[in-house]
Amino acid sequence: MSNIFTPVSVGRMKLGNRLVMAPMTRSRANVDGTPADLAAEYYSQRAGLGLIVTEGTQPSDDGQGYLTTPGIYTDAHVEGWRKVTSAVHANGGHIFFQLMHAGRMSHPDNTPHHRPGVAPSAIAPGVPMFTMSGMQDIPAPRALTTGDIRQTVADFRLAARRAIEAGADGIEIHGANGYLVHQFLAPSANKRTDDYGGTLENRARFAIEVATAIAEEIGAARTAIRLSPGIAMWGIDEGVEGPDLYRHLVHELGRMNLAYLHIMHAGNDALLADIRKLWHQPLIVNRPGRIRQQIGADIAANLADLEAYGQLVLANPDFIDRLKANAAMNQADQATFFGGNATGYTDYPVLAATNA
Repeated sequence: MSNIFTPVSVGRMKLGNRLVMAPMTRSRANVDGTPADLAAEYYSQRAGLGLIVTEGTQPSDDGQGYLTTPGIYTDAHVEGWRKVTSAVHANGGHIFFQLMHAGRMSHPDNTPHHRPGVAPSAIAPGVPMFTMSGMQDIPAPRALTTGDIRQTVADFRLAARRAIEAGADGIEIHGANGYLVHQFLAPSANKRTDDYGGTLENRARFAIEVATAIAEEIGAARTAIRLSPGIAMWGIDEGVEGPDLYRHLVHELGRMNLAYLHIMHAGNDALLADIRKLWHQPLIVNRPGRIRQQIGADIAANLADLEAYGQLVLANPDFIDRLKANAAMNQADQATFFGGNATGYTDYPVLAATNA
């Protein structure tokens, strides 16, 4: 496990260790999308990790899916996030914003304009979503026109620029877990017959255009992307071409010299090995459910340069200290994952308090 504590260069950053805080939706932003006051404390508490990736942050009104998630496209958003980045940097940390466009994973009651979500095709995901009125079925989205797609790429570009204005070290495109970029990749959600649908090359086009636009805007060394090959959720089915689609996409993205690729690993070890060979920049691997005894295993096996962790970091702001001391870990309280106040957010005990 000692390899996880060695420094590593990622983009323009020199990270002190190889452990990453995975992006986790917490639904604690203000109604206007600005981070709430406790966000600066929450993220800065975890600045001991090599890199923090924020919760999914919408690049536009259309990009919002859930209640009280943050945005990064208005002046108020920038000012709110600047408090977060300043606190993280003051504690010696590095922070990438995850840009997340929810696409069809949205309900009109959760968005500023109260319109249905947008997506590659007008196909509902077939699942309910939490709203202020409780759980409701997600309605069919509006299919994006080619003009809408160009505007959405421009929205990502603007949000990336605004993130840098807010003090972010870079941005991570959310291309995983059933949201808009992933919807373009999956034939179950993308029935288009134009340049963005049909062949795997066409289905990968939107992801490549978003990455290209952001890299042009803020620099490739501050641009990254997260993918989840094989993840089947919310009506997403990548089909038999799925592995080949990701090989193509990773190859094309690899030509851009991005800061890193972040893989949410669903268990196809052969595909992960292929991605490792295709990708020549830093690779982050996040394995859901990975237990403490497996921390560092992917780095030791040369399958990853860094490893990302979610609930363990959520519940242990001093995650690095506990690993080094071989100390017990706090258990995450799932009842406080989404919404609420400091409880289950900034009040998890650290070692000094635990041992007092």
